[in-house]
Amino acid sequence: MPRLRDVKNELGSLYLESHADNPVEWWTWGNDALDEARRLDRPVFLSVGYAACHWCHVMAHESFEDPAVAQVLNDNFIPIKVDREERPDVDALYMAATQLLSGHGGWPMSVFLLADGRPFMAGTYYPPVDRHGQVGFPRLLNAMSDAWTNQREAVVAQANELQASLGREVRFVDHLAPFSDTIDLVGVRQRLRDELVQRVDRDGGFGDAPKFPRPSYVEALLEFDDEQTRAAVERTLDAMSRRGLYDHLRGGFARYSVDALWHVPHFEKMLSDQALLVRAYLRAAIAYDHHEWREVAFDTLDFVLADLSVDGGFASALDADAGGVEGSHVTWTPDEVNAALSADHRRDVPPTLARWRVVTPGEFEGRSIPRLAENEPFTTPDDLLGARESLRRARAMRAQPSRDEKVILEWNAMFASALLRSGVARYVERGTDLLASLHHTHFANGVWWRTQSLAAHAGASDVAWMIDASIDAYETTGEDTWLHQGAQLATYLLAHYWDGAVPTSRLPHVGGGLFSISDLVTDLSTRPKEIFDGATPSSHAVASRALARLALCSGDVETLIVAQRLVELAASLLVNHPGAVPDLVEAAGFALEGVEIVAPGPENDLSRLVRSRLLRRAVLVTGSGTSPLLAQRHAGLAYVCRGGVCQLPVASVEELDAALRNLEA
Repeated sequence: MPRLRDVKNELGSLYLESHADNPVEWWTWGNDALDEARRLDRPVFLSVGYAACHWCHVMAHESFEDPAVAQVLNDNFIPIKVDREERPDVDALYMAATQLLSGHGGWPMSVFLLADGRPFMAGTYYPPVDRHGQVGFPRLLNAMSDAWTNQREAVVAQANELQASLGREVRFVDHLAPFSDTIDLVGVRQRLRDELVQRVDRDGGFGDAPKFPRPSYVEALLEFDDEQTRAAVERTLDAMSRRGLYDHLRGGFARYSVDALWHVPHFEKMLSDQALLVRAYLRAAIAYDHHEWREVAFDTLDFVLADLSVDGGFASALDADAGGVEGSHVTWTPDEVNAALSADHRRDVPPTLARWRVVTPGEFEGRSIPRLAENEPFTTPDDLLGARESLRRARAMRAQPSRDEKVILEWNAMFASALLRSGVARYVERGTDLLASLHHTHFANGVWWRTQSLAAHAGASDVAWMIDASIDAYETTGEDTWLHQGAQLATYLLAHYWDGAVPTSRLPHVGGGLFSISDLVTDLSTRPKEIFDGATPSSHAVASRALARLALCSGDVETLIVAQRLVELAASLLVNHPGAVPDLVEAAGFALEGVEIVAPGPENDLSRLVRSRLLRRAVLVTGSGTSPLLAQRHAGLAYVCRGGVCQLPVASVEELDAALRNLEA
């Protein structure tokens, strides 16, 4: 695709569309833009951001809408604009370069490249003038242009040096030392638990401000039930759902907390965060029999269903800004609450102000971010439901945040998984409908695509999450359709993303794992591999978990060996630094210690018991489909198997409960 303004109506990305009319003559990422840089002998200026990014909007207004800045860019560079949510592969590659050069990353990301895509300078936000020791963007552009003209050898040398370091950074798994010992997963889980418990502070969470939710860390702690671990989980989940990170009037979690107390969020809402946090709250609710966390999960699901639903799936994000003001749609003053309730709920003003801590002055630019007072229940009491609805109506009259309507395959598969794991019929139905819809909107001519616009190839994470969600659907419904879909997706994953020979039972130690991008992608200088878990799990971890679960449900030893190879490749990291790969710790459990619980036939008390329990490293095989695990096994009985060895079948809930408890011992 060429310049943004020429294809504005074909983009399918709110972020790219918002820049199409800039005076900067933006190109889309691809070989066309790089070829133009070669033809004109110019460097590339690459700007990466996303629609819900506040500072991306700031830099756009300050610099990219300035005709003078635009002229410098247009005359001396090939400017390229990338939506990081659409092209996470481009983002990951150049974020690694940015972190190597500046020691930190973030968005907007600003990178200068040679025409072959090799970076030579990188940073994040630049102000329009020199400010607080930070170089202004126009001065930076002039310096880069001068270096290109007068110090070309130094620029190329910098690019060569950075490319060498970058290759190691984005293919970290290829440089790990071989690990020949047996992996002690019990010890790994204990080390991870000890690290996380030590990191949790008194206000919950796993690091200093800004504080990001890390649902993978919470789920890792659910392996344990000692007092200290429980306190860490409870402190974190309660703080995130009861304070300002959670939107108590509309539902859903903000991206992160600016402060250490979870009071002041960065107001953007991402679909991926909702999906992963729902999964964590649901699992924690089961593990600790905590009803309020289940309410948090259901309220979040309802928010997504109501506010993010679009044709073909769910939108990727809501902006942090509304009407050009950060958080203006969320914050309140006591006078605004009084005005909203004055007609029908005047007597509810004091308890409403008290419940949601709306005070003067508030903690965010004098305004209050609703958060729950101590001892207030998460669910709004019946006597304040009318007042809450009045506040919602008043809020709906304000300027609303923009919605990025990209339907991202990975994030929608995550959300389908969250719906399916709820155990509630109406959510489960939406989950299976969503998975079926994604197959129609994101798969065309034998190719999986990242978004419904069919402009960017699916990454390994997109495909792996689709496998994982398909197994959730299979476990929930017992329908063969989902098992077959998972197998087809696994075939696609190995065909287009696997590095080298695919391991088999005869040759289990071959192959270099998964590239994060498809072999159909031809516009990047390097094919990265993703091993570290961050805000979302790495493709390496999700693929290992998904393939292992698929193998356990289908009795497919060859697929299980691929999952085990992924664990083996990262074993030294897994054993020595589990905090960097918490999702791989979970995946390794399925790959190396997986359990099949077989309950043939239609849903019954036995399968319902399995679904009601938090079972780690286990899959449920049910229904009357074609899985070999169902062959010659009888409805009304349950079979618990591990490593090809099955216990005697049980016929009662009591017997199955005892067998499941033995698994957890």
